[in-house]
Amino acid sequence: MCQIYSGTCPELYENISRSVRINGVVTSLRLERRFWQILDDIAAGEGFSTPQFLGALHDEVIVQRGNIPNFASLLRVICTVYLEKQIAISTGETTSPPILRAM
Repeated sequence: MCQIYSGTCPELYENISRSVRINGVVTSLRLERRFWQILDDIAAGEGFSTPQFLGALHDEVIVQRGNIPNFASLLRVICTVYLEKQIAISTGETTSPPILRAM
Protein backbone atom coordinates (compact mmCIF):
# COMPACT_ATOMS: atom_id res chain seq x y z
CA MET A 1 0.00 0.00 0.00
CA CYS A 2 2.66 2.52 0.98
CA GLN A 3 5.20 1.42 -1.64
CA ILE A 4 4.78 4.65 -3.57
CA TYR A 5 5.81 6.54 -0.42
CA SER A 6 8.25 4.11 1.17
CA GLY A 7 10.12 3.90 -2.12
CA THR A 8 10.87 7.63 -2.11
CA CYS A 9 14.41 8.37 -3.20
CA PRO A 10 16.51 9.23 -0.10
CA GLU A 11 18.12 12.16 -1.94
CA LEU A 12 14.75 13.94 -1.92
CA TYR A 13 14.54 13.99 1.86
CA GLU A 14 18.20 14.75 2.45
CA ASN A 15 18.56 17.89 4.59
CA ILE A 16 20.17 20.80 2.80
CA SER A 17 21.21 24.05 4.47
CA ARG A 18 21.24 27.28 2.50
CA SER A 19 22.34 30.69 3.66
CA VAL A 20 19.98 33.52 2.80
CA ARG A 21 19.94 37.20 3.62
CA ILE A 22 16.73 38.38 5.31
CA ASN A 23 16.51 42.02 6.35
CA GLY A 24 20.25 42.37 5.88
CA VAL A 25 21.03 39.44 8.17
CA VAL A 26 22.48 36.21 6.82
CA THR A 27 20.68 33.22 8.23
CA SER A 28 20.79 29.52 7.51
CA LEU A 29 17.69 27.56 6.55
CA ARG A 30 17.63 23.77 6.65
CA LEU A 31 15.03 22.01 4.53
CA GLU A 32 14.74 18.74 2.69
CA ARG A 33 16.02 18.80 -0.89
CA ARG A 34 12.49 18.35 -2.33
CA PHE A 35 11.24 21.46 -0.52
CA TRP A 36 14.17 23.46 -1.91
CA GLN A 37 13.27 22.24 -5.40
CA ILE A 38 9.68 23.40 -4.95
CA LEU A 39 10.76 26.76 -3.53
CA ASP A 40 13.11 27.22 -6.49
CA ASP A 41 10.13 26.61 -8.82
CA ILE A 42 7.89 29.02 -6.91
CA ALA A 43 10.57 31.72 -6.89
CA ALA A 44 11.26 31.34 -10.61
CA GLY A 45 7.54 31.54 -11.34
CA GLU A 46 7.40 34.81 -9.41
CA GLY A 47 10.42 36.20 -11.25
CA PHE A 48 12.79 36.03 -8.27
CA SER A 49 15.85 34.10 -7.27
CA THR A 50 15.09 31.84 -4.32
CA PRO A 51 16.89 34.10 -1.80
CA GLN A 52 15.04 37.16 -3.15
CA PHE A 53 11.73 35.32 -2.93
CA LEU A 54 12.39 34.18 0.64
CA GLY A 55 13.31 37.71 1.70
CA ALA A 56 10.21 39.20 0.09
CA LEU A 57 8.02 36.47 1.57
CA HIS A 58 9.50 36.98 5.03
CA ASP A 59 8.89 40.74 4.86
CA GLU A 60 5.31 40.26 3.66
CA VAL A 61 4.46 37.82 6.45
CA ILE A 62 5.98 40.16 9.06
CA VAL A 63 3.79 43.00 7.77
CA GLN A 64 0.67 40.79 7.81
CA ARG A 65 1.24 38.89 11.07
CA GLY A 66 3.98 40.65 13.02
CA ASN A 67 6.19 37.60 13.54
CA ILE A 68 7.08 34.18 12.19
CA PRO A 69 7.50 31.57 14.93
CA ASN A 70 9.07 28.98 12.57
CA PHE A 71 10.05 30.17 9.09
CA ALA A 72 11.19 26.71 7.92
CA SER A 73 7.80 25.22 8.83
CA LEU A 74 6.06 28.06 7.03
CA LEU A 75 8.11 27.31 3.92
CA ARG A 76 7.15 23.63 4.00
CA VAL A 77 3.46 24.52 4.27
CA ILE A 78 3.81 27.05 1.44
CA CYS A 79 5.19 24.23 -0.70
CA THR A 80 2.11 22.10 -0.01
CA VAL A 81 -0.18 25.05 -0.80
CA TYR A 82 1.68 25.58 -4.07
CA LEU A 83 1.36 21.90 -5.01
CA GLU A 84 -2.37 21.90 -4.21
CA LYS A 85 -2.84 24.99 -6.36
CA GLN A 86 -0.99 23.29 -9.22
CA ILE A 87 -3.25 20.25 -8.95
CA ALA A 88 -6.35 22.46 -8.89
CA ILE A 89 -5.17 24.33 -11.98
CA SER A 90 -4.35 21.13 -13.86
CA THR A 91 -7.73 19.57 -13.05
CA GLY A 92 -9.70 22.74 -13.77
CA GLU A 93 -11.05 23.13 -10.22
CA THR A 94 -12.76 26.45 -9.65
CA THR A 95 -12.93 26.34 -5.86
CA SER A 96 -10.01 26.86 -3.53
CA PRO A 97 -8.23 23.67 -2.52
CA PRO A 98 -9.00 22.71 1.11
CA ILE A 99 -5.61 23.78 2.41
CA LEU A 100 -6.18 27.32 1.15
CA ARG A 101 -9.47 27.72 3.00
CA ALA A 102 -9.52 29.11 6.51
CA MET A 103 -10.19 26.52 9.17
